[in-house]
Amino acid sequence: MQFHSMSTISWLTAAVFLLFVTLCCTRSLWAAVSALLSLLVKSRRMLLVVALMVGVLLLNSLELTWEQNYSYSADFTPWVFQLEGHFVAFFQQLFHAQGVTLVVSFFYLVVFQALVLASLFIYAGDGRRLFVYATCCTVMLNYLVALPFYALFPVNEVWSYPPSGASFYMLEAFPKFNELYRPLSGINNCFPSLHTSISVSMAILAIRSGNRRWAIAATGSAAVIVFSIFYLGIHWFTDMIGGLLLATLASGLGIKWARSLDRSPDSLSS
Repeated sequence: MQFHSMSTISWLTAAVFLLFVTLCCTRSLWAAVSALLSLLVKSRRMLLVVALMVGVLLLNSLELTWEQNYSYSADFTPWVFQLEGHFVAFFQQLFHAQGVTLVVSFFYLVVFQALVLASLFIYAGDGRRLFVYATCCTVMLNYLVALPFYALFPVNEVWSYPPSGASFYMLEAFPKFNELYRPLSGINNCFPSLHTSISVSMAILAIRSGNRRWAIAATGSAAVIVFSIFYLGIHWFTDMIGGLLLATLASGLGIKWARSLDRSPDSLSS
């Protein structure tokens, strides 16, 4: 089995999202959907925060466009390679198998997106408005911190730096990755790893929310996603460390920001 189109990834993301919400929300799927829609309709502040999150996500594509039109040519990849050498290539050799490639690619391409989307509906369905805010704020903080690094501290993906000895196993599962997915992810946008920071952020919020089933699902998913960034030959160990630090910072500040928003009289009462 292989991924052949972005529409396939979108449909699979929708399926995983539905599975997450159905299994992890304390109420039914339809109650969770209704709860989030109600929040968006009745609270202008909630609607604005969700809209801002979407806007920040769009900044990523604008940053990629901007990169193509400016003359900054720094490359910190050799410096990172000097720090950690052939770690990723060695890691790949330990675990490479066709079945592993398919599973970790699925988590990297599909589950990663579903984690954020499901978080919003699960927290709304559970009546945890604070964590709906916290999810949006945390995602925004992750991107707002990472984007300046992508613009000013470019580091290329491991597989694309020949001395690393790493292979790009993603192509075994998604042969058209560079053609279809690459426009969404710059090859030199490695440090910090957003796949690490956002997935771990979602796990931290899930643990702090008190929803045990969602905490287990989000933490397990984050662990596989972090594994995937090395296995697929995309990120350096340094990128993961940066992502973990960013996740800790963004989730902590995201909850504080959410608490200030949750006090607004515009919001619904718990």
